[in-house]
Amino acid sequence: MKFLRQIAFGAAVFAFLASPLLAKAEATNNIPDFNEVYNLLQTHLAGETKADLDRAAVQGLLSQLHSRVSIVSGNNEGNKSSSNAQLLAKSALYDGPIAYLRVGTVEEGLVDKIRAAYNDLNGTNKLKGVILDLRFADGHNYAAAASAADLFLTKEAPLLDVGNGVVRSKSKSDAITLPVAILVNRQTTGAAEALAGVLRITDRAMILGTNTAGEASIDKEFPLKNGQRLRIATAEIKLGDGQTLPAQGIKPDIQVSVSPDDEKTYFADPFKEIFKPATQIAGLGLSGTNSPNGTNRSSRRLNEAELMRERKDGPDREAATIGSPSRTAEEEKPVIRDPVLGRALDLIKGISALRQFRTS
Repeated sequence: MKFLRQIAFGAAVFAFLASPLLAKAEATNNIPDFNEVYNLLQTHLAGETKADLDRAAVQGLLSQLHSRVSIVSGNNEGNKSSSNAQLLAKSALYDGPIAYLRVGTVEEGLVDKIRAAYNDLNGTNKLKGVILDLRFADGHNYAAAASAADLFLTKEAPLLDVGNGVVRSKSKSDAITLPVAILVNRQTTGAAEALAGVLRITDRAMILGTNTAGEASIDKEFPLKNGQRLRIATAEIKLGDGQTLPAQGIKPDIQVSVSPDDEKTYFADPFKEIFKPATQIAGLGLSGTNSPNGTNRSSRRLNEAELMRERKDGPDREAATIGSPSRTAEEEKPVIRDPVLGRALDLIKGISALRQFRTS
């Protein structure tokens, strides 16, 4: 119980003292001096020792500055998540045909993985586009992020500035020139954020999903007396156009929000149907075949892509095909339920159709 009080105390105190936004919003003379507050607490706060206050202070700082400051264990456990993650976690072919490439972590070697997977998918199919899924992707190798972005660029252009000069793409004739959609979420961090940002500023991709984590920075580690290390964001990452990757995260071009639980389910299986209680479906205001009382649909929540298709095709389309021997094979194919992925597929198809129209 005392430990919980210490955490709560640290979070409360340093939510006030350590918040950068508050420091900017308030006048300087309205912010109490840290030493003054600390000394008063040490003198008058009942039941807390100096060690308790020190621990709460450190916890409060780490909590408030979590995106820019972290503790790294002496045995490098803090680096295991990135080093053990797959560079390219999945490659698949979705309707279109469209190449789907899921990045696990942005580190050295990712370029070769993307190029090999793309060539494999493109070898027997005339691809119409590429979806680069950076949801839950991380990494600290910003040179790898720039190299991965370079795969999609034909001309020389500024990509990233990581503190030692601007990294530029190279002019080439074998770049991947198909339309690109990038999927992101709140767990898109570090170098994965930089990769998304670079492809957007170079007009090579549109970003779909929710804001990224806002944790792209140049980090440096400092040894601590207890054997751990303090990782501090010592410099910001700048895109080739001079923009700094924002602390609030990269805002997608197309916002598609999904609950965290549903997102994890769709991430594991994009064809998975998630059934919801009838009251939740009724809250969507659906009627006819989309109603929970209808006879033509199971009681499940339709995602945004499905609702758009339903509106486009009309309510009679499904009724006319049920039980009919003329139902096409296309209608029997599994349906992508993942709202973010479904929206990206529709986007790629639309861009591809527009390109074809312009060249015809």
